[in-house]
Amino acid sequence: MQIGIRLHDVNTGLGPQEHTMESRAAKAREEGFSCVHLAFSKVIQGVNFDGSALNEGLAMHAKRVFAQNGLDVAVLGCYLNLAHPDPEKLSGIRDRYFGHIRVAALMGAGVVGTETGAPNAEYKTDANTHTEEALDTFIRGLSPVVECAEHYGVTVAIEPVWKHIVYDADRALSVLKAVGSRNLRIILDPVNLLYEGNADDRDRVIADAIEKLGDHVAVVHLKDFVRTESGLKSVAAGTGEMDYTRILRFMKERKPYIQATLENTANENAVSSRMLLEKLYGEL
Repeated sequence: MQIGIRLHDVNTGLGPQEHTMESRAAKAREEGFSCVHLAFSKVIQGVNFDGSALNEGLAMHAKRVFAQNGLDVAVLGCYLNLAHPDPEKLSGIRDRYFGHIRVAALMGAGVVGTETGAPNAEYKTDANTHTEEALDTFIRGLSPVVECAEHYGVTVAIEPVWKHIVYDADRALSVLKAVGSRNLRIILDPVNLLYEGNADDRDRVIADAIEKLGDHVAVVHLKDFVRTESGLKSVAAGTGEMDYTRILRFMKERKPYIQATLENTANENAVSSRMLLEKLYGEL
């Protein structure tokens, strides 16, 4: 298992000079991580990362920064709404995906990662989010992106999230079958499959996801959750209710050297979260 971190979770709360992509990368390596989840817009300030900004020079600079720090880019994130109802806005969103794919090819990123949106401009869960119509809309939005990825030899990975259109393993499997491309894979985040109604049954939910999606998993996200009055809240691994036995065993037995990036960490718990997971993994 190769443990990484979301780069924008590194150096949180520090001064502006510590918020650059370069300084965060150096700190991530210092903290013992081997890879990162990179979102350009969250680590490079003052740039609108549209299709034009995502140029070849950016790709080569980023490649050099992470190579100098001994880091891989496990996920190049482009978490935009491919089910946006406005055709003009959707066209612009696709252009940004195309740009991320081009950059990913040049810098050698593991996958271009995305969530699966909502059928409204606000990207919020509504009464239509889990409908078949919303699923069809997302598949239509995703298909040209995967075609572009095939052209560049890049992998696109979708991340099922309960609050989004692709909310469970069955929906994710239906997308994989509908698109029918070897360049489409899965980012598996067990906590993102949970909500108030199934949190007590989380072992079954995670087992179901592994059974149905395991062959297609490219990257794993690792975090934890706590319960609040407004629902489940994501927190750093080891600071909530999660039992990692099943997901770590899956990784160890079926996914040699898989990259797993931590989410929702802060300066004070990133290293302890990494060390806990490495300890649990080693004990299996």
